[in-house]
Amino acid sequence: MATAPVQKDSATKPGLKRSLNVWQAVGLSLALMAPSMAANINPQGAAGAGRAVPLAFLIAAVGVLFVAYTFVRLCQYYQHAGSVYAFVGATLGPRTGVIAGWGLAGTYVFYAVTTAGAAGIFAAQLLDSLGVWTNQPAWAPILFVGVALALALVLAALPARGGTNVLLIVEVCTVALILIVTVVVLVKLLSHTAPGGSTFTWSVFDPDPSSSVSALFLGVVFGFLSFAGFEASATLGEEAHRPKRDIPRAILGVAIFGGIYFVVVTAVEVMGFGTSAKGLTAFASSGSLLGDLGSSYIGSWVGDLITAGTTVSAFGCCLACVVGASRLFYAMSRDSFGERHIGAAHSRWGTPAYATGLVTVMAVIIYVVYVAVSTQPSSVAHNAFLWSGTIGTLILLVVYVLAVIGMTLLVFVQRAMPSVPMWQVIIPIAGLVVLGYTIYRNVWPYPSGDFAWFPIVAGVWLAVAVLAVLFASGMARRLGSALMSREGIGN
Repeated sequence: MATAPVQKDSATKPGLKRSLNVWQAVGLSLALMAPSMAANINPQGAAGAGRAVPLAFLIAAVGVLFVAYTFVRLCQYYQHAGSVYAFVGATLGPRTGVIAGWGLAGTYVFYAVTTAGAAGIFAAQLLDSLGVWTNQPAWAPILFVGVALALALVLAALPARGGTNVLLIVEVCTVALILIVTVVVLVKLLSHTAPGGSTFTWSVFDPDPSSSVSALFLGVVFGFLSFAGFEASATLGEEAHRPKRDIPRAILGVAIFGGIYFVVVTAVEVMGFGTSAKGLTAFASSGSLLGDLGSSYIGSWVGDLITAGTTVSAFGCCLACVVGASRLFYAMSRDSFGERHIGAAHSRWGTPAYATGLVTVMAVIIYVVYVAVSTQPSSVAHNAFLWSGTIGTLILLVVYVLAVIGMTLLVFVQRAMPSVPMWQVIIPIAGLVVLGYTIYRNVWPYPSGDFAWFPIVAGVWLAVAVLAVLFASGMARRLGSALMSREGIGN
């Protein structure tokens, strides 16, 4: 039977200041979602779905809304700062929380590689478009990936928080410009004045007969990737003026905005390039989807502005992933082995610099593997984006499944929130169906070629935590309890 959340002792621990409103909570989630970067490259990861890329994003948006319901209920019950692994630990037990925490750390590491790859692609495209560096060698995007990871290491290790405001401002301005371009492209499509004879069509929401169901649901994975971070405002429970109202509103509002934004923008992108074989080929090979559309439909300067903004957005998201992963590894190491090595903060900077170094080294190793197995240097950055994005999202989907199961047990089995009508249990059940079917279609029929490795790598990462829980259960239990305690959440 569930009990009320454990409250922090205000007499012995200083509490966080309640100074944030709902819009500031929304800002955090939007910053981590990086919608400008996501809309500019993630749809290409779903290109295997053919013209039905927007359909894949629509399915993902529905799934995210079901998951958002989970976080809304958890945030209404737990008013403390908490992330998904802490919620899982509080509802399913500390050891399951360890699995979720390890999974979330893995997602951050692979997403750091994904977003660094995106930054490399955008930076190379921007310099080529501006005429600064034309006729680039095949390794040019790889160079910028290295620069992105190096800068992320420095900024994540040093206490330089002021730069995050600049990143957020650039993100907001770029999203606004993307929305303007989307409207212009849509008007030209509807008025039959689009370049290349492209026109408006609802066929982008029909399954492409030349594609498969598995390809469509691989596209759904990249739809979920676009929403990653939408639940970030859950960590602000102790800092919001009205946490029971503002945090759920922020989470649901961002999920709804993201759903409308990604579905509309991806639909306009596909129609803007054209749904013919030639148009879809151009769509899949574009170095900057919205940059190319802005250049074609308005002017080259608009495309360059969008590409510049999404380059900054991709780097900002890479930085956020390095920060998120390093904080998790730091917390897990500290609570398992004490404040030494990875679990120690830097004596001068006061940040988990050693854990940050570990995360960066892991990202570099992953990238080196991609360089080694890629057949062409020109495809390395794109492979880094596609492969790591898929692996990271498969792990994240499992973590979301655990969160949905935990919330369902808490709210509808233990009846910890008796005011919630029982009929609403269909919402998390529907969420489990969408999440489960997406995972299923990515492993059956089992993919071939490079895609065969994605479920294996994701499974091995999660298996490490499962084995730790099984064979070092005492340590896992202590670690899970400590992680939840640090987040202010108890069973």
